[in-house]
Amino acid sequence: MPTRVHEFDWPDRVVIGTIGLPGARTFYLQVRSGKQLVSIALEKQQSAQLAEKIDDILDQLRTVKGNPFSVPTSTPVELVDNEQLETVQEHFRTGAMSLGWDPTTAQVVIEAYPITDADVDDNHDSHDSDSGHETEMLLVRMPVGTARAFAKRTHEIVSAGRPACPLCGYPVDADGHICATPED
Repeated sequence: MPTRVHEFDWPDRVVIGTIGLPGARTFYLQVRSGKQLVSIALEKQQSAQLAEKIDDILDQLRTVKGNPFSVPTSTPVELVDNEQLETVQEHFRTGAMSLGWDPTTAQVVIEAYPITDADVDDNHDSHDSDSGHETEMLLVRMPVGTARAFAKRTHEIVSAGRPACPLCGYPVDADGHICATPED
């Protein structure tokens, strides 16, 4: 089956947002261009790592001698997006992701693929390519300023969750916490 690619070049909006209360939030990567809107679910850790790696790419680009790209060190004010997610209709839950840099367009490139049966259950050989299910992927290309704004917002969204226990590092729920500190 051919892969359906949800492709966004120079999107109007690309953000990480959540639905739900801390401890029970679902994270979404949402991209809009005109009337085309795609929302994919992902894990908190995937969101955090994506933001960290985008910052790493942008910071590395700033250190390249003779770099022709104007990479901002902070989020341009005009690109700050603190709005809620738009109507969410989940297209898929993210499994593998890749991140890169396209020097021909000066854009950060994100590719996201759905969780496969093999990801869900590694104990079974499920390489059935003729299952009749359409495969999908998300391809987003965003300029450096938008990428910096995306990373900043994502860091803020991730850190807005439950506080971490100072002893064990695990999240503390509102109704209490059993600390999982290592035994002496």
